[in-house]
Amino acid sequence: MSGGPLAEFENRIAAGQLRRDPAQGAAVLALQALYDRLLAHKPAETGFFSGLFAKPAPEPPKGLYMYGGVGRGKSMLMDLFFDLAPVDRKRRVHFHAFMQEIHDGMGEARTTGARDPVQVVADRVMADAQLLCFDELQITDIADAMIVGRLFDKLFAGGVVIVTTSNRHPDDLYKDGLNRKLFLPFIDLVKARLALHLLDSDTDHRQKALDGQARYLAPLGGPTAMAMDRFWDELAGGDGAPLTLRNKGRVITLARVSNGVARVRFEDLCAAALGPSDYLLIMERVTVLMMDDIPILSRARNNEAKRFVTLIDTIYEAGKPFICTAEAMPEALYVDGAGAFEFERTASRLIEMGFGGWPPRATGD
Repeated sequence: MSGGPLAEFENRIAAGQLRRDPAQGAAVLALQALYDRLLAHKPAETGFFSGLFAKPAPEPPKGLYMYGGVGRGKSMLMDLFFDLAPVDRKRRVHFHAFMQEIHDGMGEARTTGARDPVQVVADRVMADAQLLCFDELQITDIADAMIVGRLFDKLFAGGVVIVTTSNRHPDDLYKDGLNRKLFLPFIDLVKARLALHLLDSDTDHRQKALDGQARYLAPLGGPTAMAMDRFWDELAGGDGAPLTLRNKGRVITLARVSNGVARVRFEDLCAAALGPSDYLLIMERVTVLMMDDIPILSRARNNEAKRFVTLIDTIYEAGKPFICTAEAMPEALYVDGAGAFEFERTASRLIEMGFGGWPPRATGD
């Protein structure tokens, strides 16, 4: 058996770290094929003598667009590929975080009078990476939709190889979005430059990891922290990296995000001055929210309690998993404050989300 993703995939199955899934196996074969093409690819040489005897630059390998439902293992497989990819300059990043960097870089370029800010940021990206691996490519913002086509066109022209995961087929990106006709060339570009692979598994591995397990962990202490870490290892499958979101001038930082799973502290989301639209944005960007260290709330922390109620309502309406550690059971979290009576509904939802058959099976894309 050759080296690369396929060998590593089989090693992890043999070690009991993964369960054999035929759909994942087919996706690994697609990643292995790209790995082999990268291994054989010889980028154009640079320098004085190479310029004198220049040959046409070889066409870079076609990248990969891996799509399918949540919990099927797309991000885990892409990370496995990324770690082994035979490329010196490579980068793995959440797509939303990448696009935020692009917008920030374009803003800086405009202040210097750059004639083409997109070219400036594209040059920076190409100087940093020959291989870009994006997690969760999705377009929900018109600002992203209007520049992503030009940006990717320049990256492809510069020989960058792109691997990305998404919950949607390219034809469904930015569906019903404002001025979508201007976005359609990007869809054509993706389908021309990336091989499409549907990870069509009947198994939601994320849901399987949650089935039958309590997700509300109390009281705080060593055992609950260890259980929380096990959930993170099982669902996120990596160390994670911060993800910064911006909403109406506010900056929201999710401390650790990997494989669509975000892990934060209570203070991060409920002590900060955040509101319903911020929580909605978070739930658009993540598929599982994990929260550490929910305290017993009192009259003195009424504002934090109100935000926590709003957050739980948002998660509940989104129908997404919520895993947490808390100082006390739900019914004892907030018994002395202006909203203590209304909090009873939140406690009921926490019990359903933490101990019942949650989330609903039909929820999520």
